[in-house]
Amino acid sequence: MTTNKEQLAQWIDAHFDEEVGVLQQLLRVPTDTPPGNNAPHADMVADLVKAYGWTAEKHAVPAQVVQDYGMETITNLIVRRPYRAGGPTVALNAHGDVVPPGDNWTYPPYGGVVENGYIYGRAAAVSKCDFATYIFATRALEALGVPLKGGLELHFTYDEEFGGLLGPGWLLEQKLTKPDFVIAAGFSYNIVTAHNACLQLEITVHGKSGHGAMPETGHDALQAATRILNAIYDQLPELKKIKSKIPGIDSPTMLVGRIDGGTNTNVVPGKVVLKMDRRMIPEEDPAVVEAQVRALIEKAVEGQPGIRIEIKRLLLSHALREQPGTEKLVASLQQNAQTFIGEKIPAQGTPLYADARLYGEHGIPAVLYGAGPRTVPESNAKKADERLLLEDLRKATKVVACTLLDFLGE
Repeated sequence: MTTNKEQLAQWIDAHFDEEVGVLQQLLRVPTDTPPGNNAPHADMVADLVKAYGWTAEKHAVPAQVVQDYGMETITNLIVRRPYRAGGPTVALNAHGDVVPPGDNWTYPPYGGVVENGYIYGRAAAVSKCDFATYIFATRALEALGVPLKGGLELHFTYDEEFGGLLGPGWLLEQKLTKPDFVIAAGFSYNIVTAHNACLQLEITVHGKSGHGAMPETGHDALQAATRILNAIYDQLPELKKIKSKIPGIDSPTMLVGRIDGGTNTNVVPGKVVLKMDRRMIPEEDPAVVEAQVRALIEKAVEGQPGIRIEIKRLLLSHALREQPGTEKLVASLQQNAQTFIGEKIPAQGTPLYADARLYGEHGIPAVLYGAGPRTVPESNAKKADERLLLEDLRKATKVVACTLLDFLGE
């Protein structure tokens, strides 16, 4: 006799060409962020799921809020699938915004080309693929025809690349959703249960311009900025001594990723802007770390004549930590992965950060799991020729569908 989970797998196999076709549609509508004009993609997704008899609620973030944030349009979607009372609400979250394609592609970045078992395109692996994973896992579950309890929500959001505050963060702050469990976009061969926090600061060093032939008439902002750079990079050996106890996460990191300043080759720089990134392991306190970094920067230029600095926080992303209930998600995903992937996949942390943390900040157990390879570099994520092995999409869809059955089946 065929089990319910075998029937789910059979349905996914029978509809897999359709799933690949949907993923191609998802990849062919650009969502480069910046500039972040992502509402057209949300409109397309809403129309797409209407064909399945589903209604996608469109939650547009107010235009001025989005523009002040540095993007153009954000419309987040919630598809609610309520079942019988008595069970949990499980949310599946994937983000549609992506970094711009960049150069050196051998495939069209928005072509959705399928070749040699792979699909190519920006967001093929991170994370438009999991729009398809989660849609078809849900369709398979409902096609099974068994009694279901609780509810299922699909959260398709458009602000992960800028930090998520106007994606899942907006939905949660506006009290539009409060699920009991969350599975967010990830890869097929590991379950992410924790990730690092991230602090990003913009440091503006003000000096005074002067003629290059008479540098003493100015106050060199670049020379002061160099002191800040040295102070930051001198801290790296100390950060290496701090170790996380979470598998998959090592030590904090810190770097300056961008420097802008000066007016011309023969002019004393009157202004320099540094943008820095400090990754924090889950065991660190973000408030304490921010205070330490600010003090480090201020001390580096203390007493420098004619120099003034401004420090502006660009981002403070908190860590994802395990919540009570995380272990239930992990156990179900691992058991189903054993069936369809043929191995026990690990549950561990990652040094990256994602918008799944925002669910965790609301006390909701959340893990990252979806379609993708064993490592980020294999997928070319955020690089040219981003790709996804279609068999990983098939396997992940089966694992997620069976996990949903574990949680929502009567």
